[in-house]
Amino acid sequence: MKRLFSILAITVMVAFGTANATTIANTSTAVTTVTTMTQDDAAPAEELGFHQELKKRFIEGGPGFMGIVLLCLILGLAIAIERIIFLNLSTTNTKKLTQDVEDALSSGGVEAAKEVCRNTKGPIASIYYQGLDRADESVEAAEKAVVAYGGVQMGQLEKNVSWISLFIALAPMLGFMGTVIGMIQAFDKIEAAGDMQPSLVAGGIKVALLTTVFGLVVAIILQIFYNYIIAKIDSIVNNMEDASITLMDLLMRHKK
Repeated sequence: MKRLFSILAITVMVAFGTANATTIANTSTAVTTVTTMTQDDAAPAEELGFHQELKKRFIEGGPGFMGIVLLCLILGLAIAIERIIFLNLSTTNTKKLTQDVEDALSSGGVEAAKEVCRNTKGPIASIYYQGLDRADESVEAAEKAVVAYGGVQMGQLEKNVSWISLFIALAPMLGFMGTVIGMIQAFDKIEAAGDMQPSLVAGGIKVALLTTVFGLVVAIILQIFYNYIIAKIDSIVNNMEDASITLMDLLMRHKK
């Protein structure tokens, strides 16, 4: 009987130990599997940085049309930045300039007012100078000079702005052309393979659409700069017109 109890006890202990070992082994295997799966899942979940993703998509789109669209962006931004700097330098405090010219006319005459204009940058000061330079002739001659030189200054403000509008229109058109050519190449591959394979279609369409996306992004960026430049030009032109009217009033009062 004791031997029977001893055998049963040993059997229970062995069975319990085996069960524990199996549970531990299974748990370790599960943990290892979960860890491996987590690592495997985490690997593709790593996202590329913005610049790396942009570079990857640019390469996938093909160097041909993507390079031309990038050139449009670079040239458009260069012109836009140059125009913005020029327009900001052309902005003048019209009220202060008008007051200085009026004070100079009252104290030192036309030559003193012209000296104030010479020492001030911007198209408004140049218009004032041209008007004052004809002040000795007549008010009508001064007005004609102001109008004529105002047109010259407006042309300088709008210089090269048409190129930005060209790049805005050209970038998406180049993108669409790249998309159409990519679609044609995709269908050529399908025709050569003789079978409708999704990988052929999906790859070709993705590459084709990347050029369109990039072209639209370039157009959007340049459009923002273009609208800012146009608004800045309109503001300066309005100030020029107001300043011209004010100058004529000053010259008439000075003549009297």
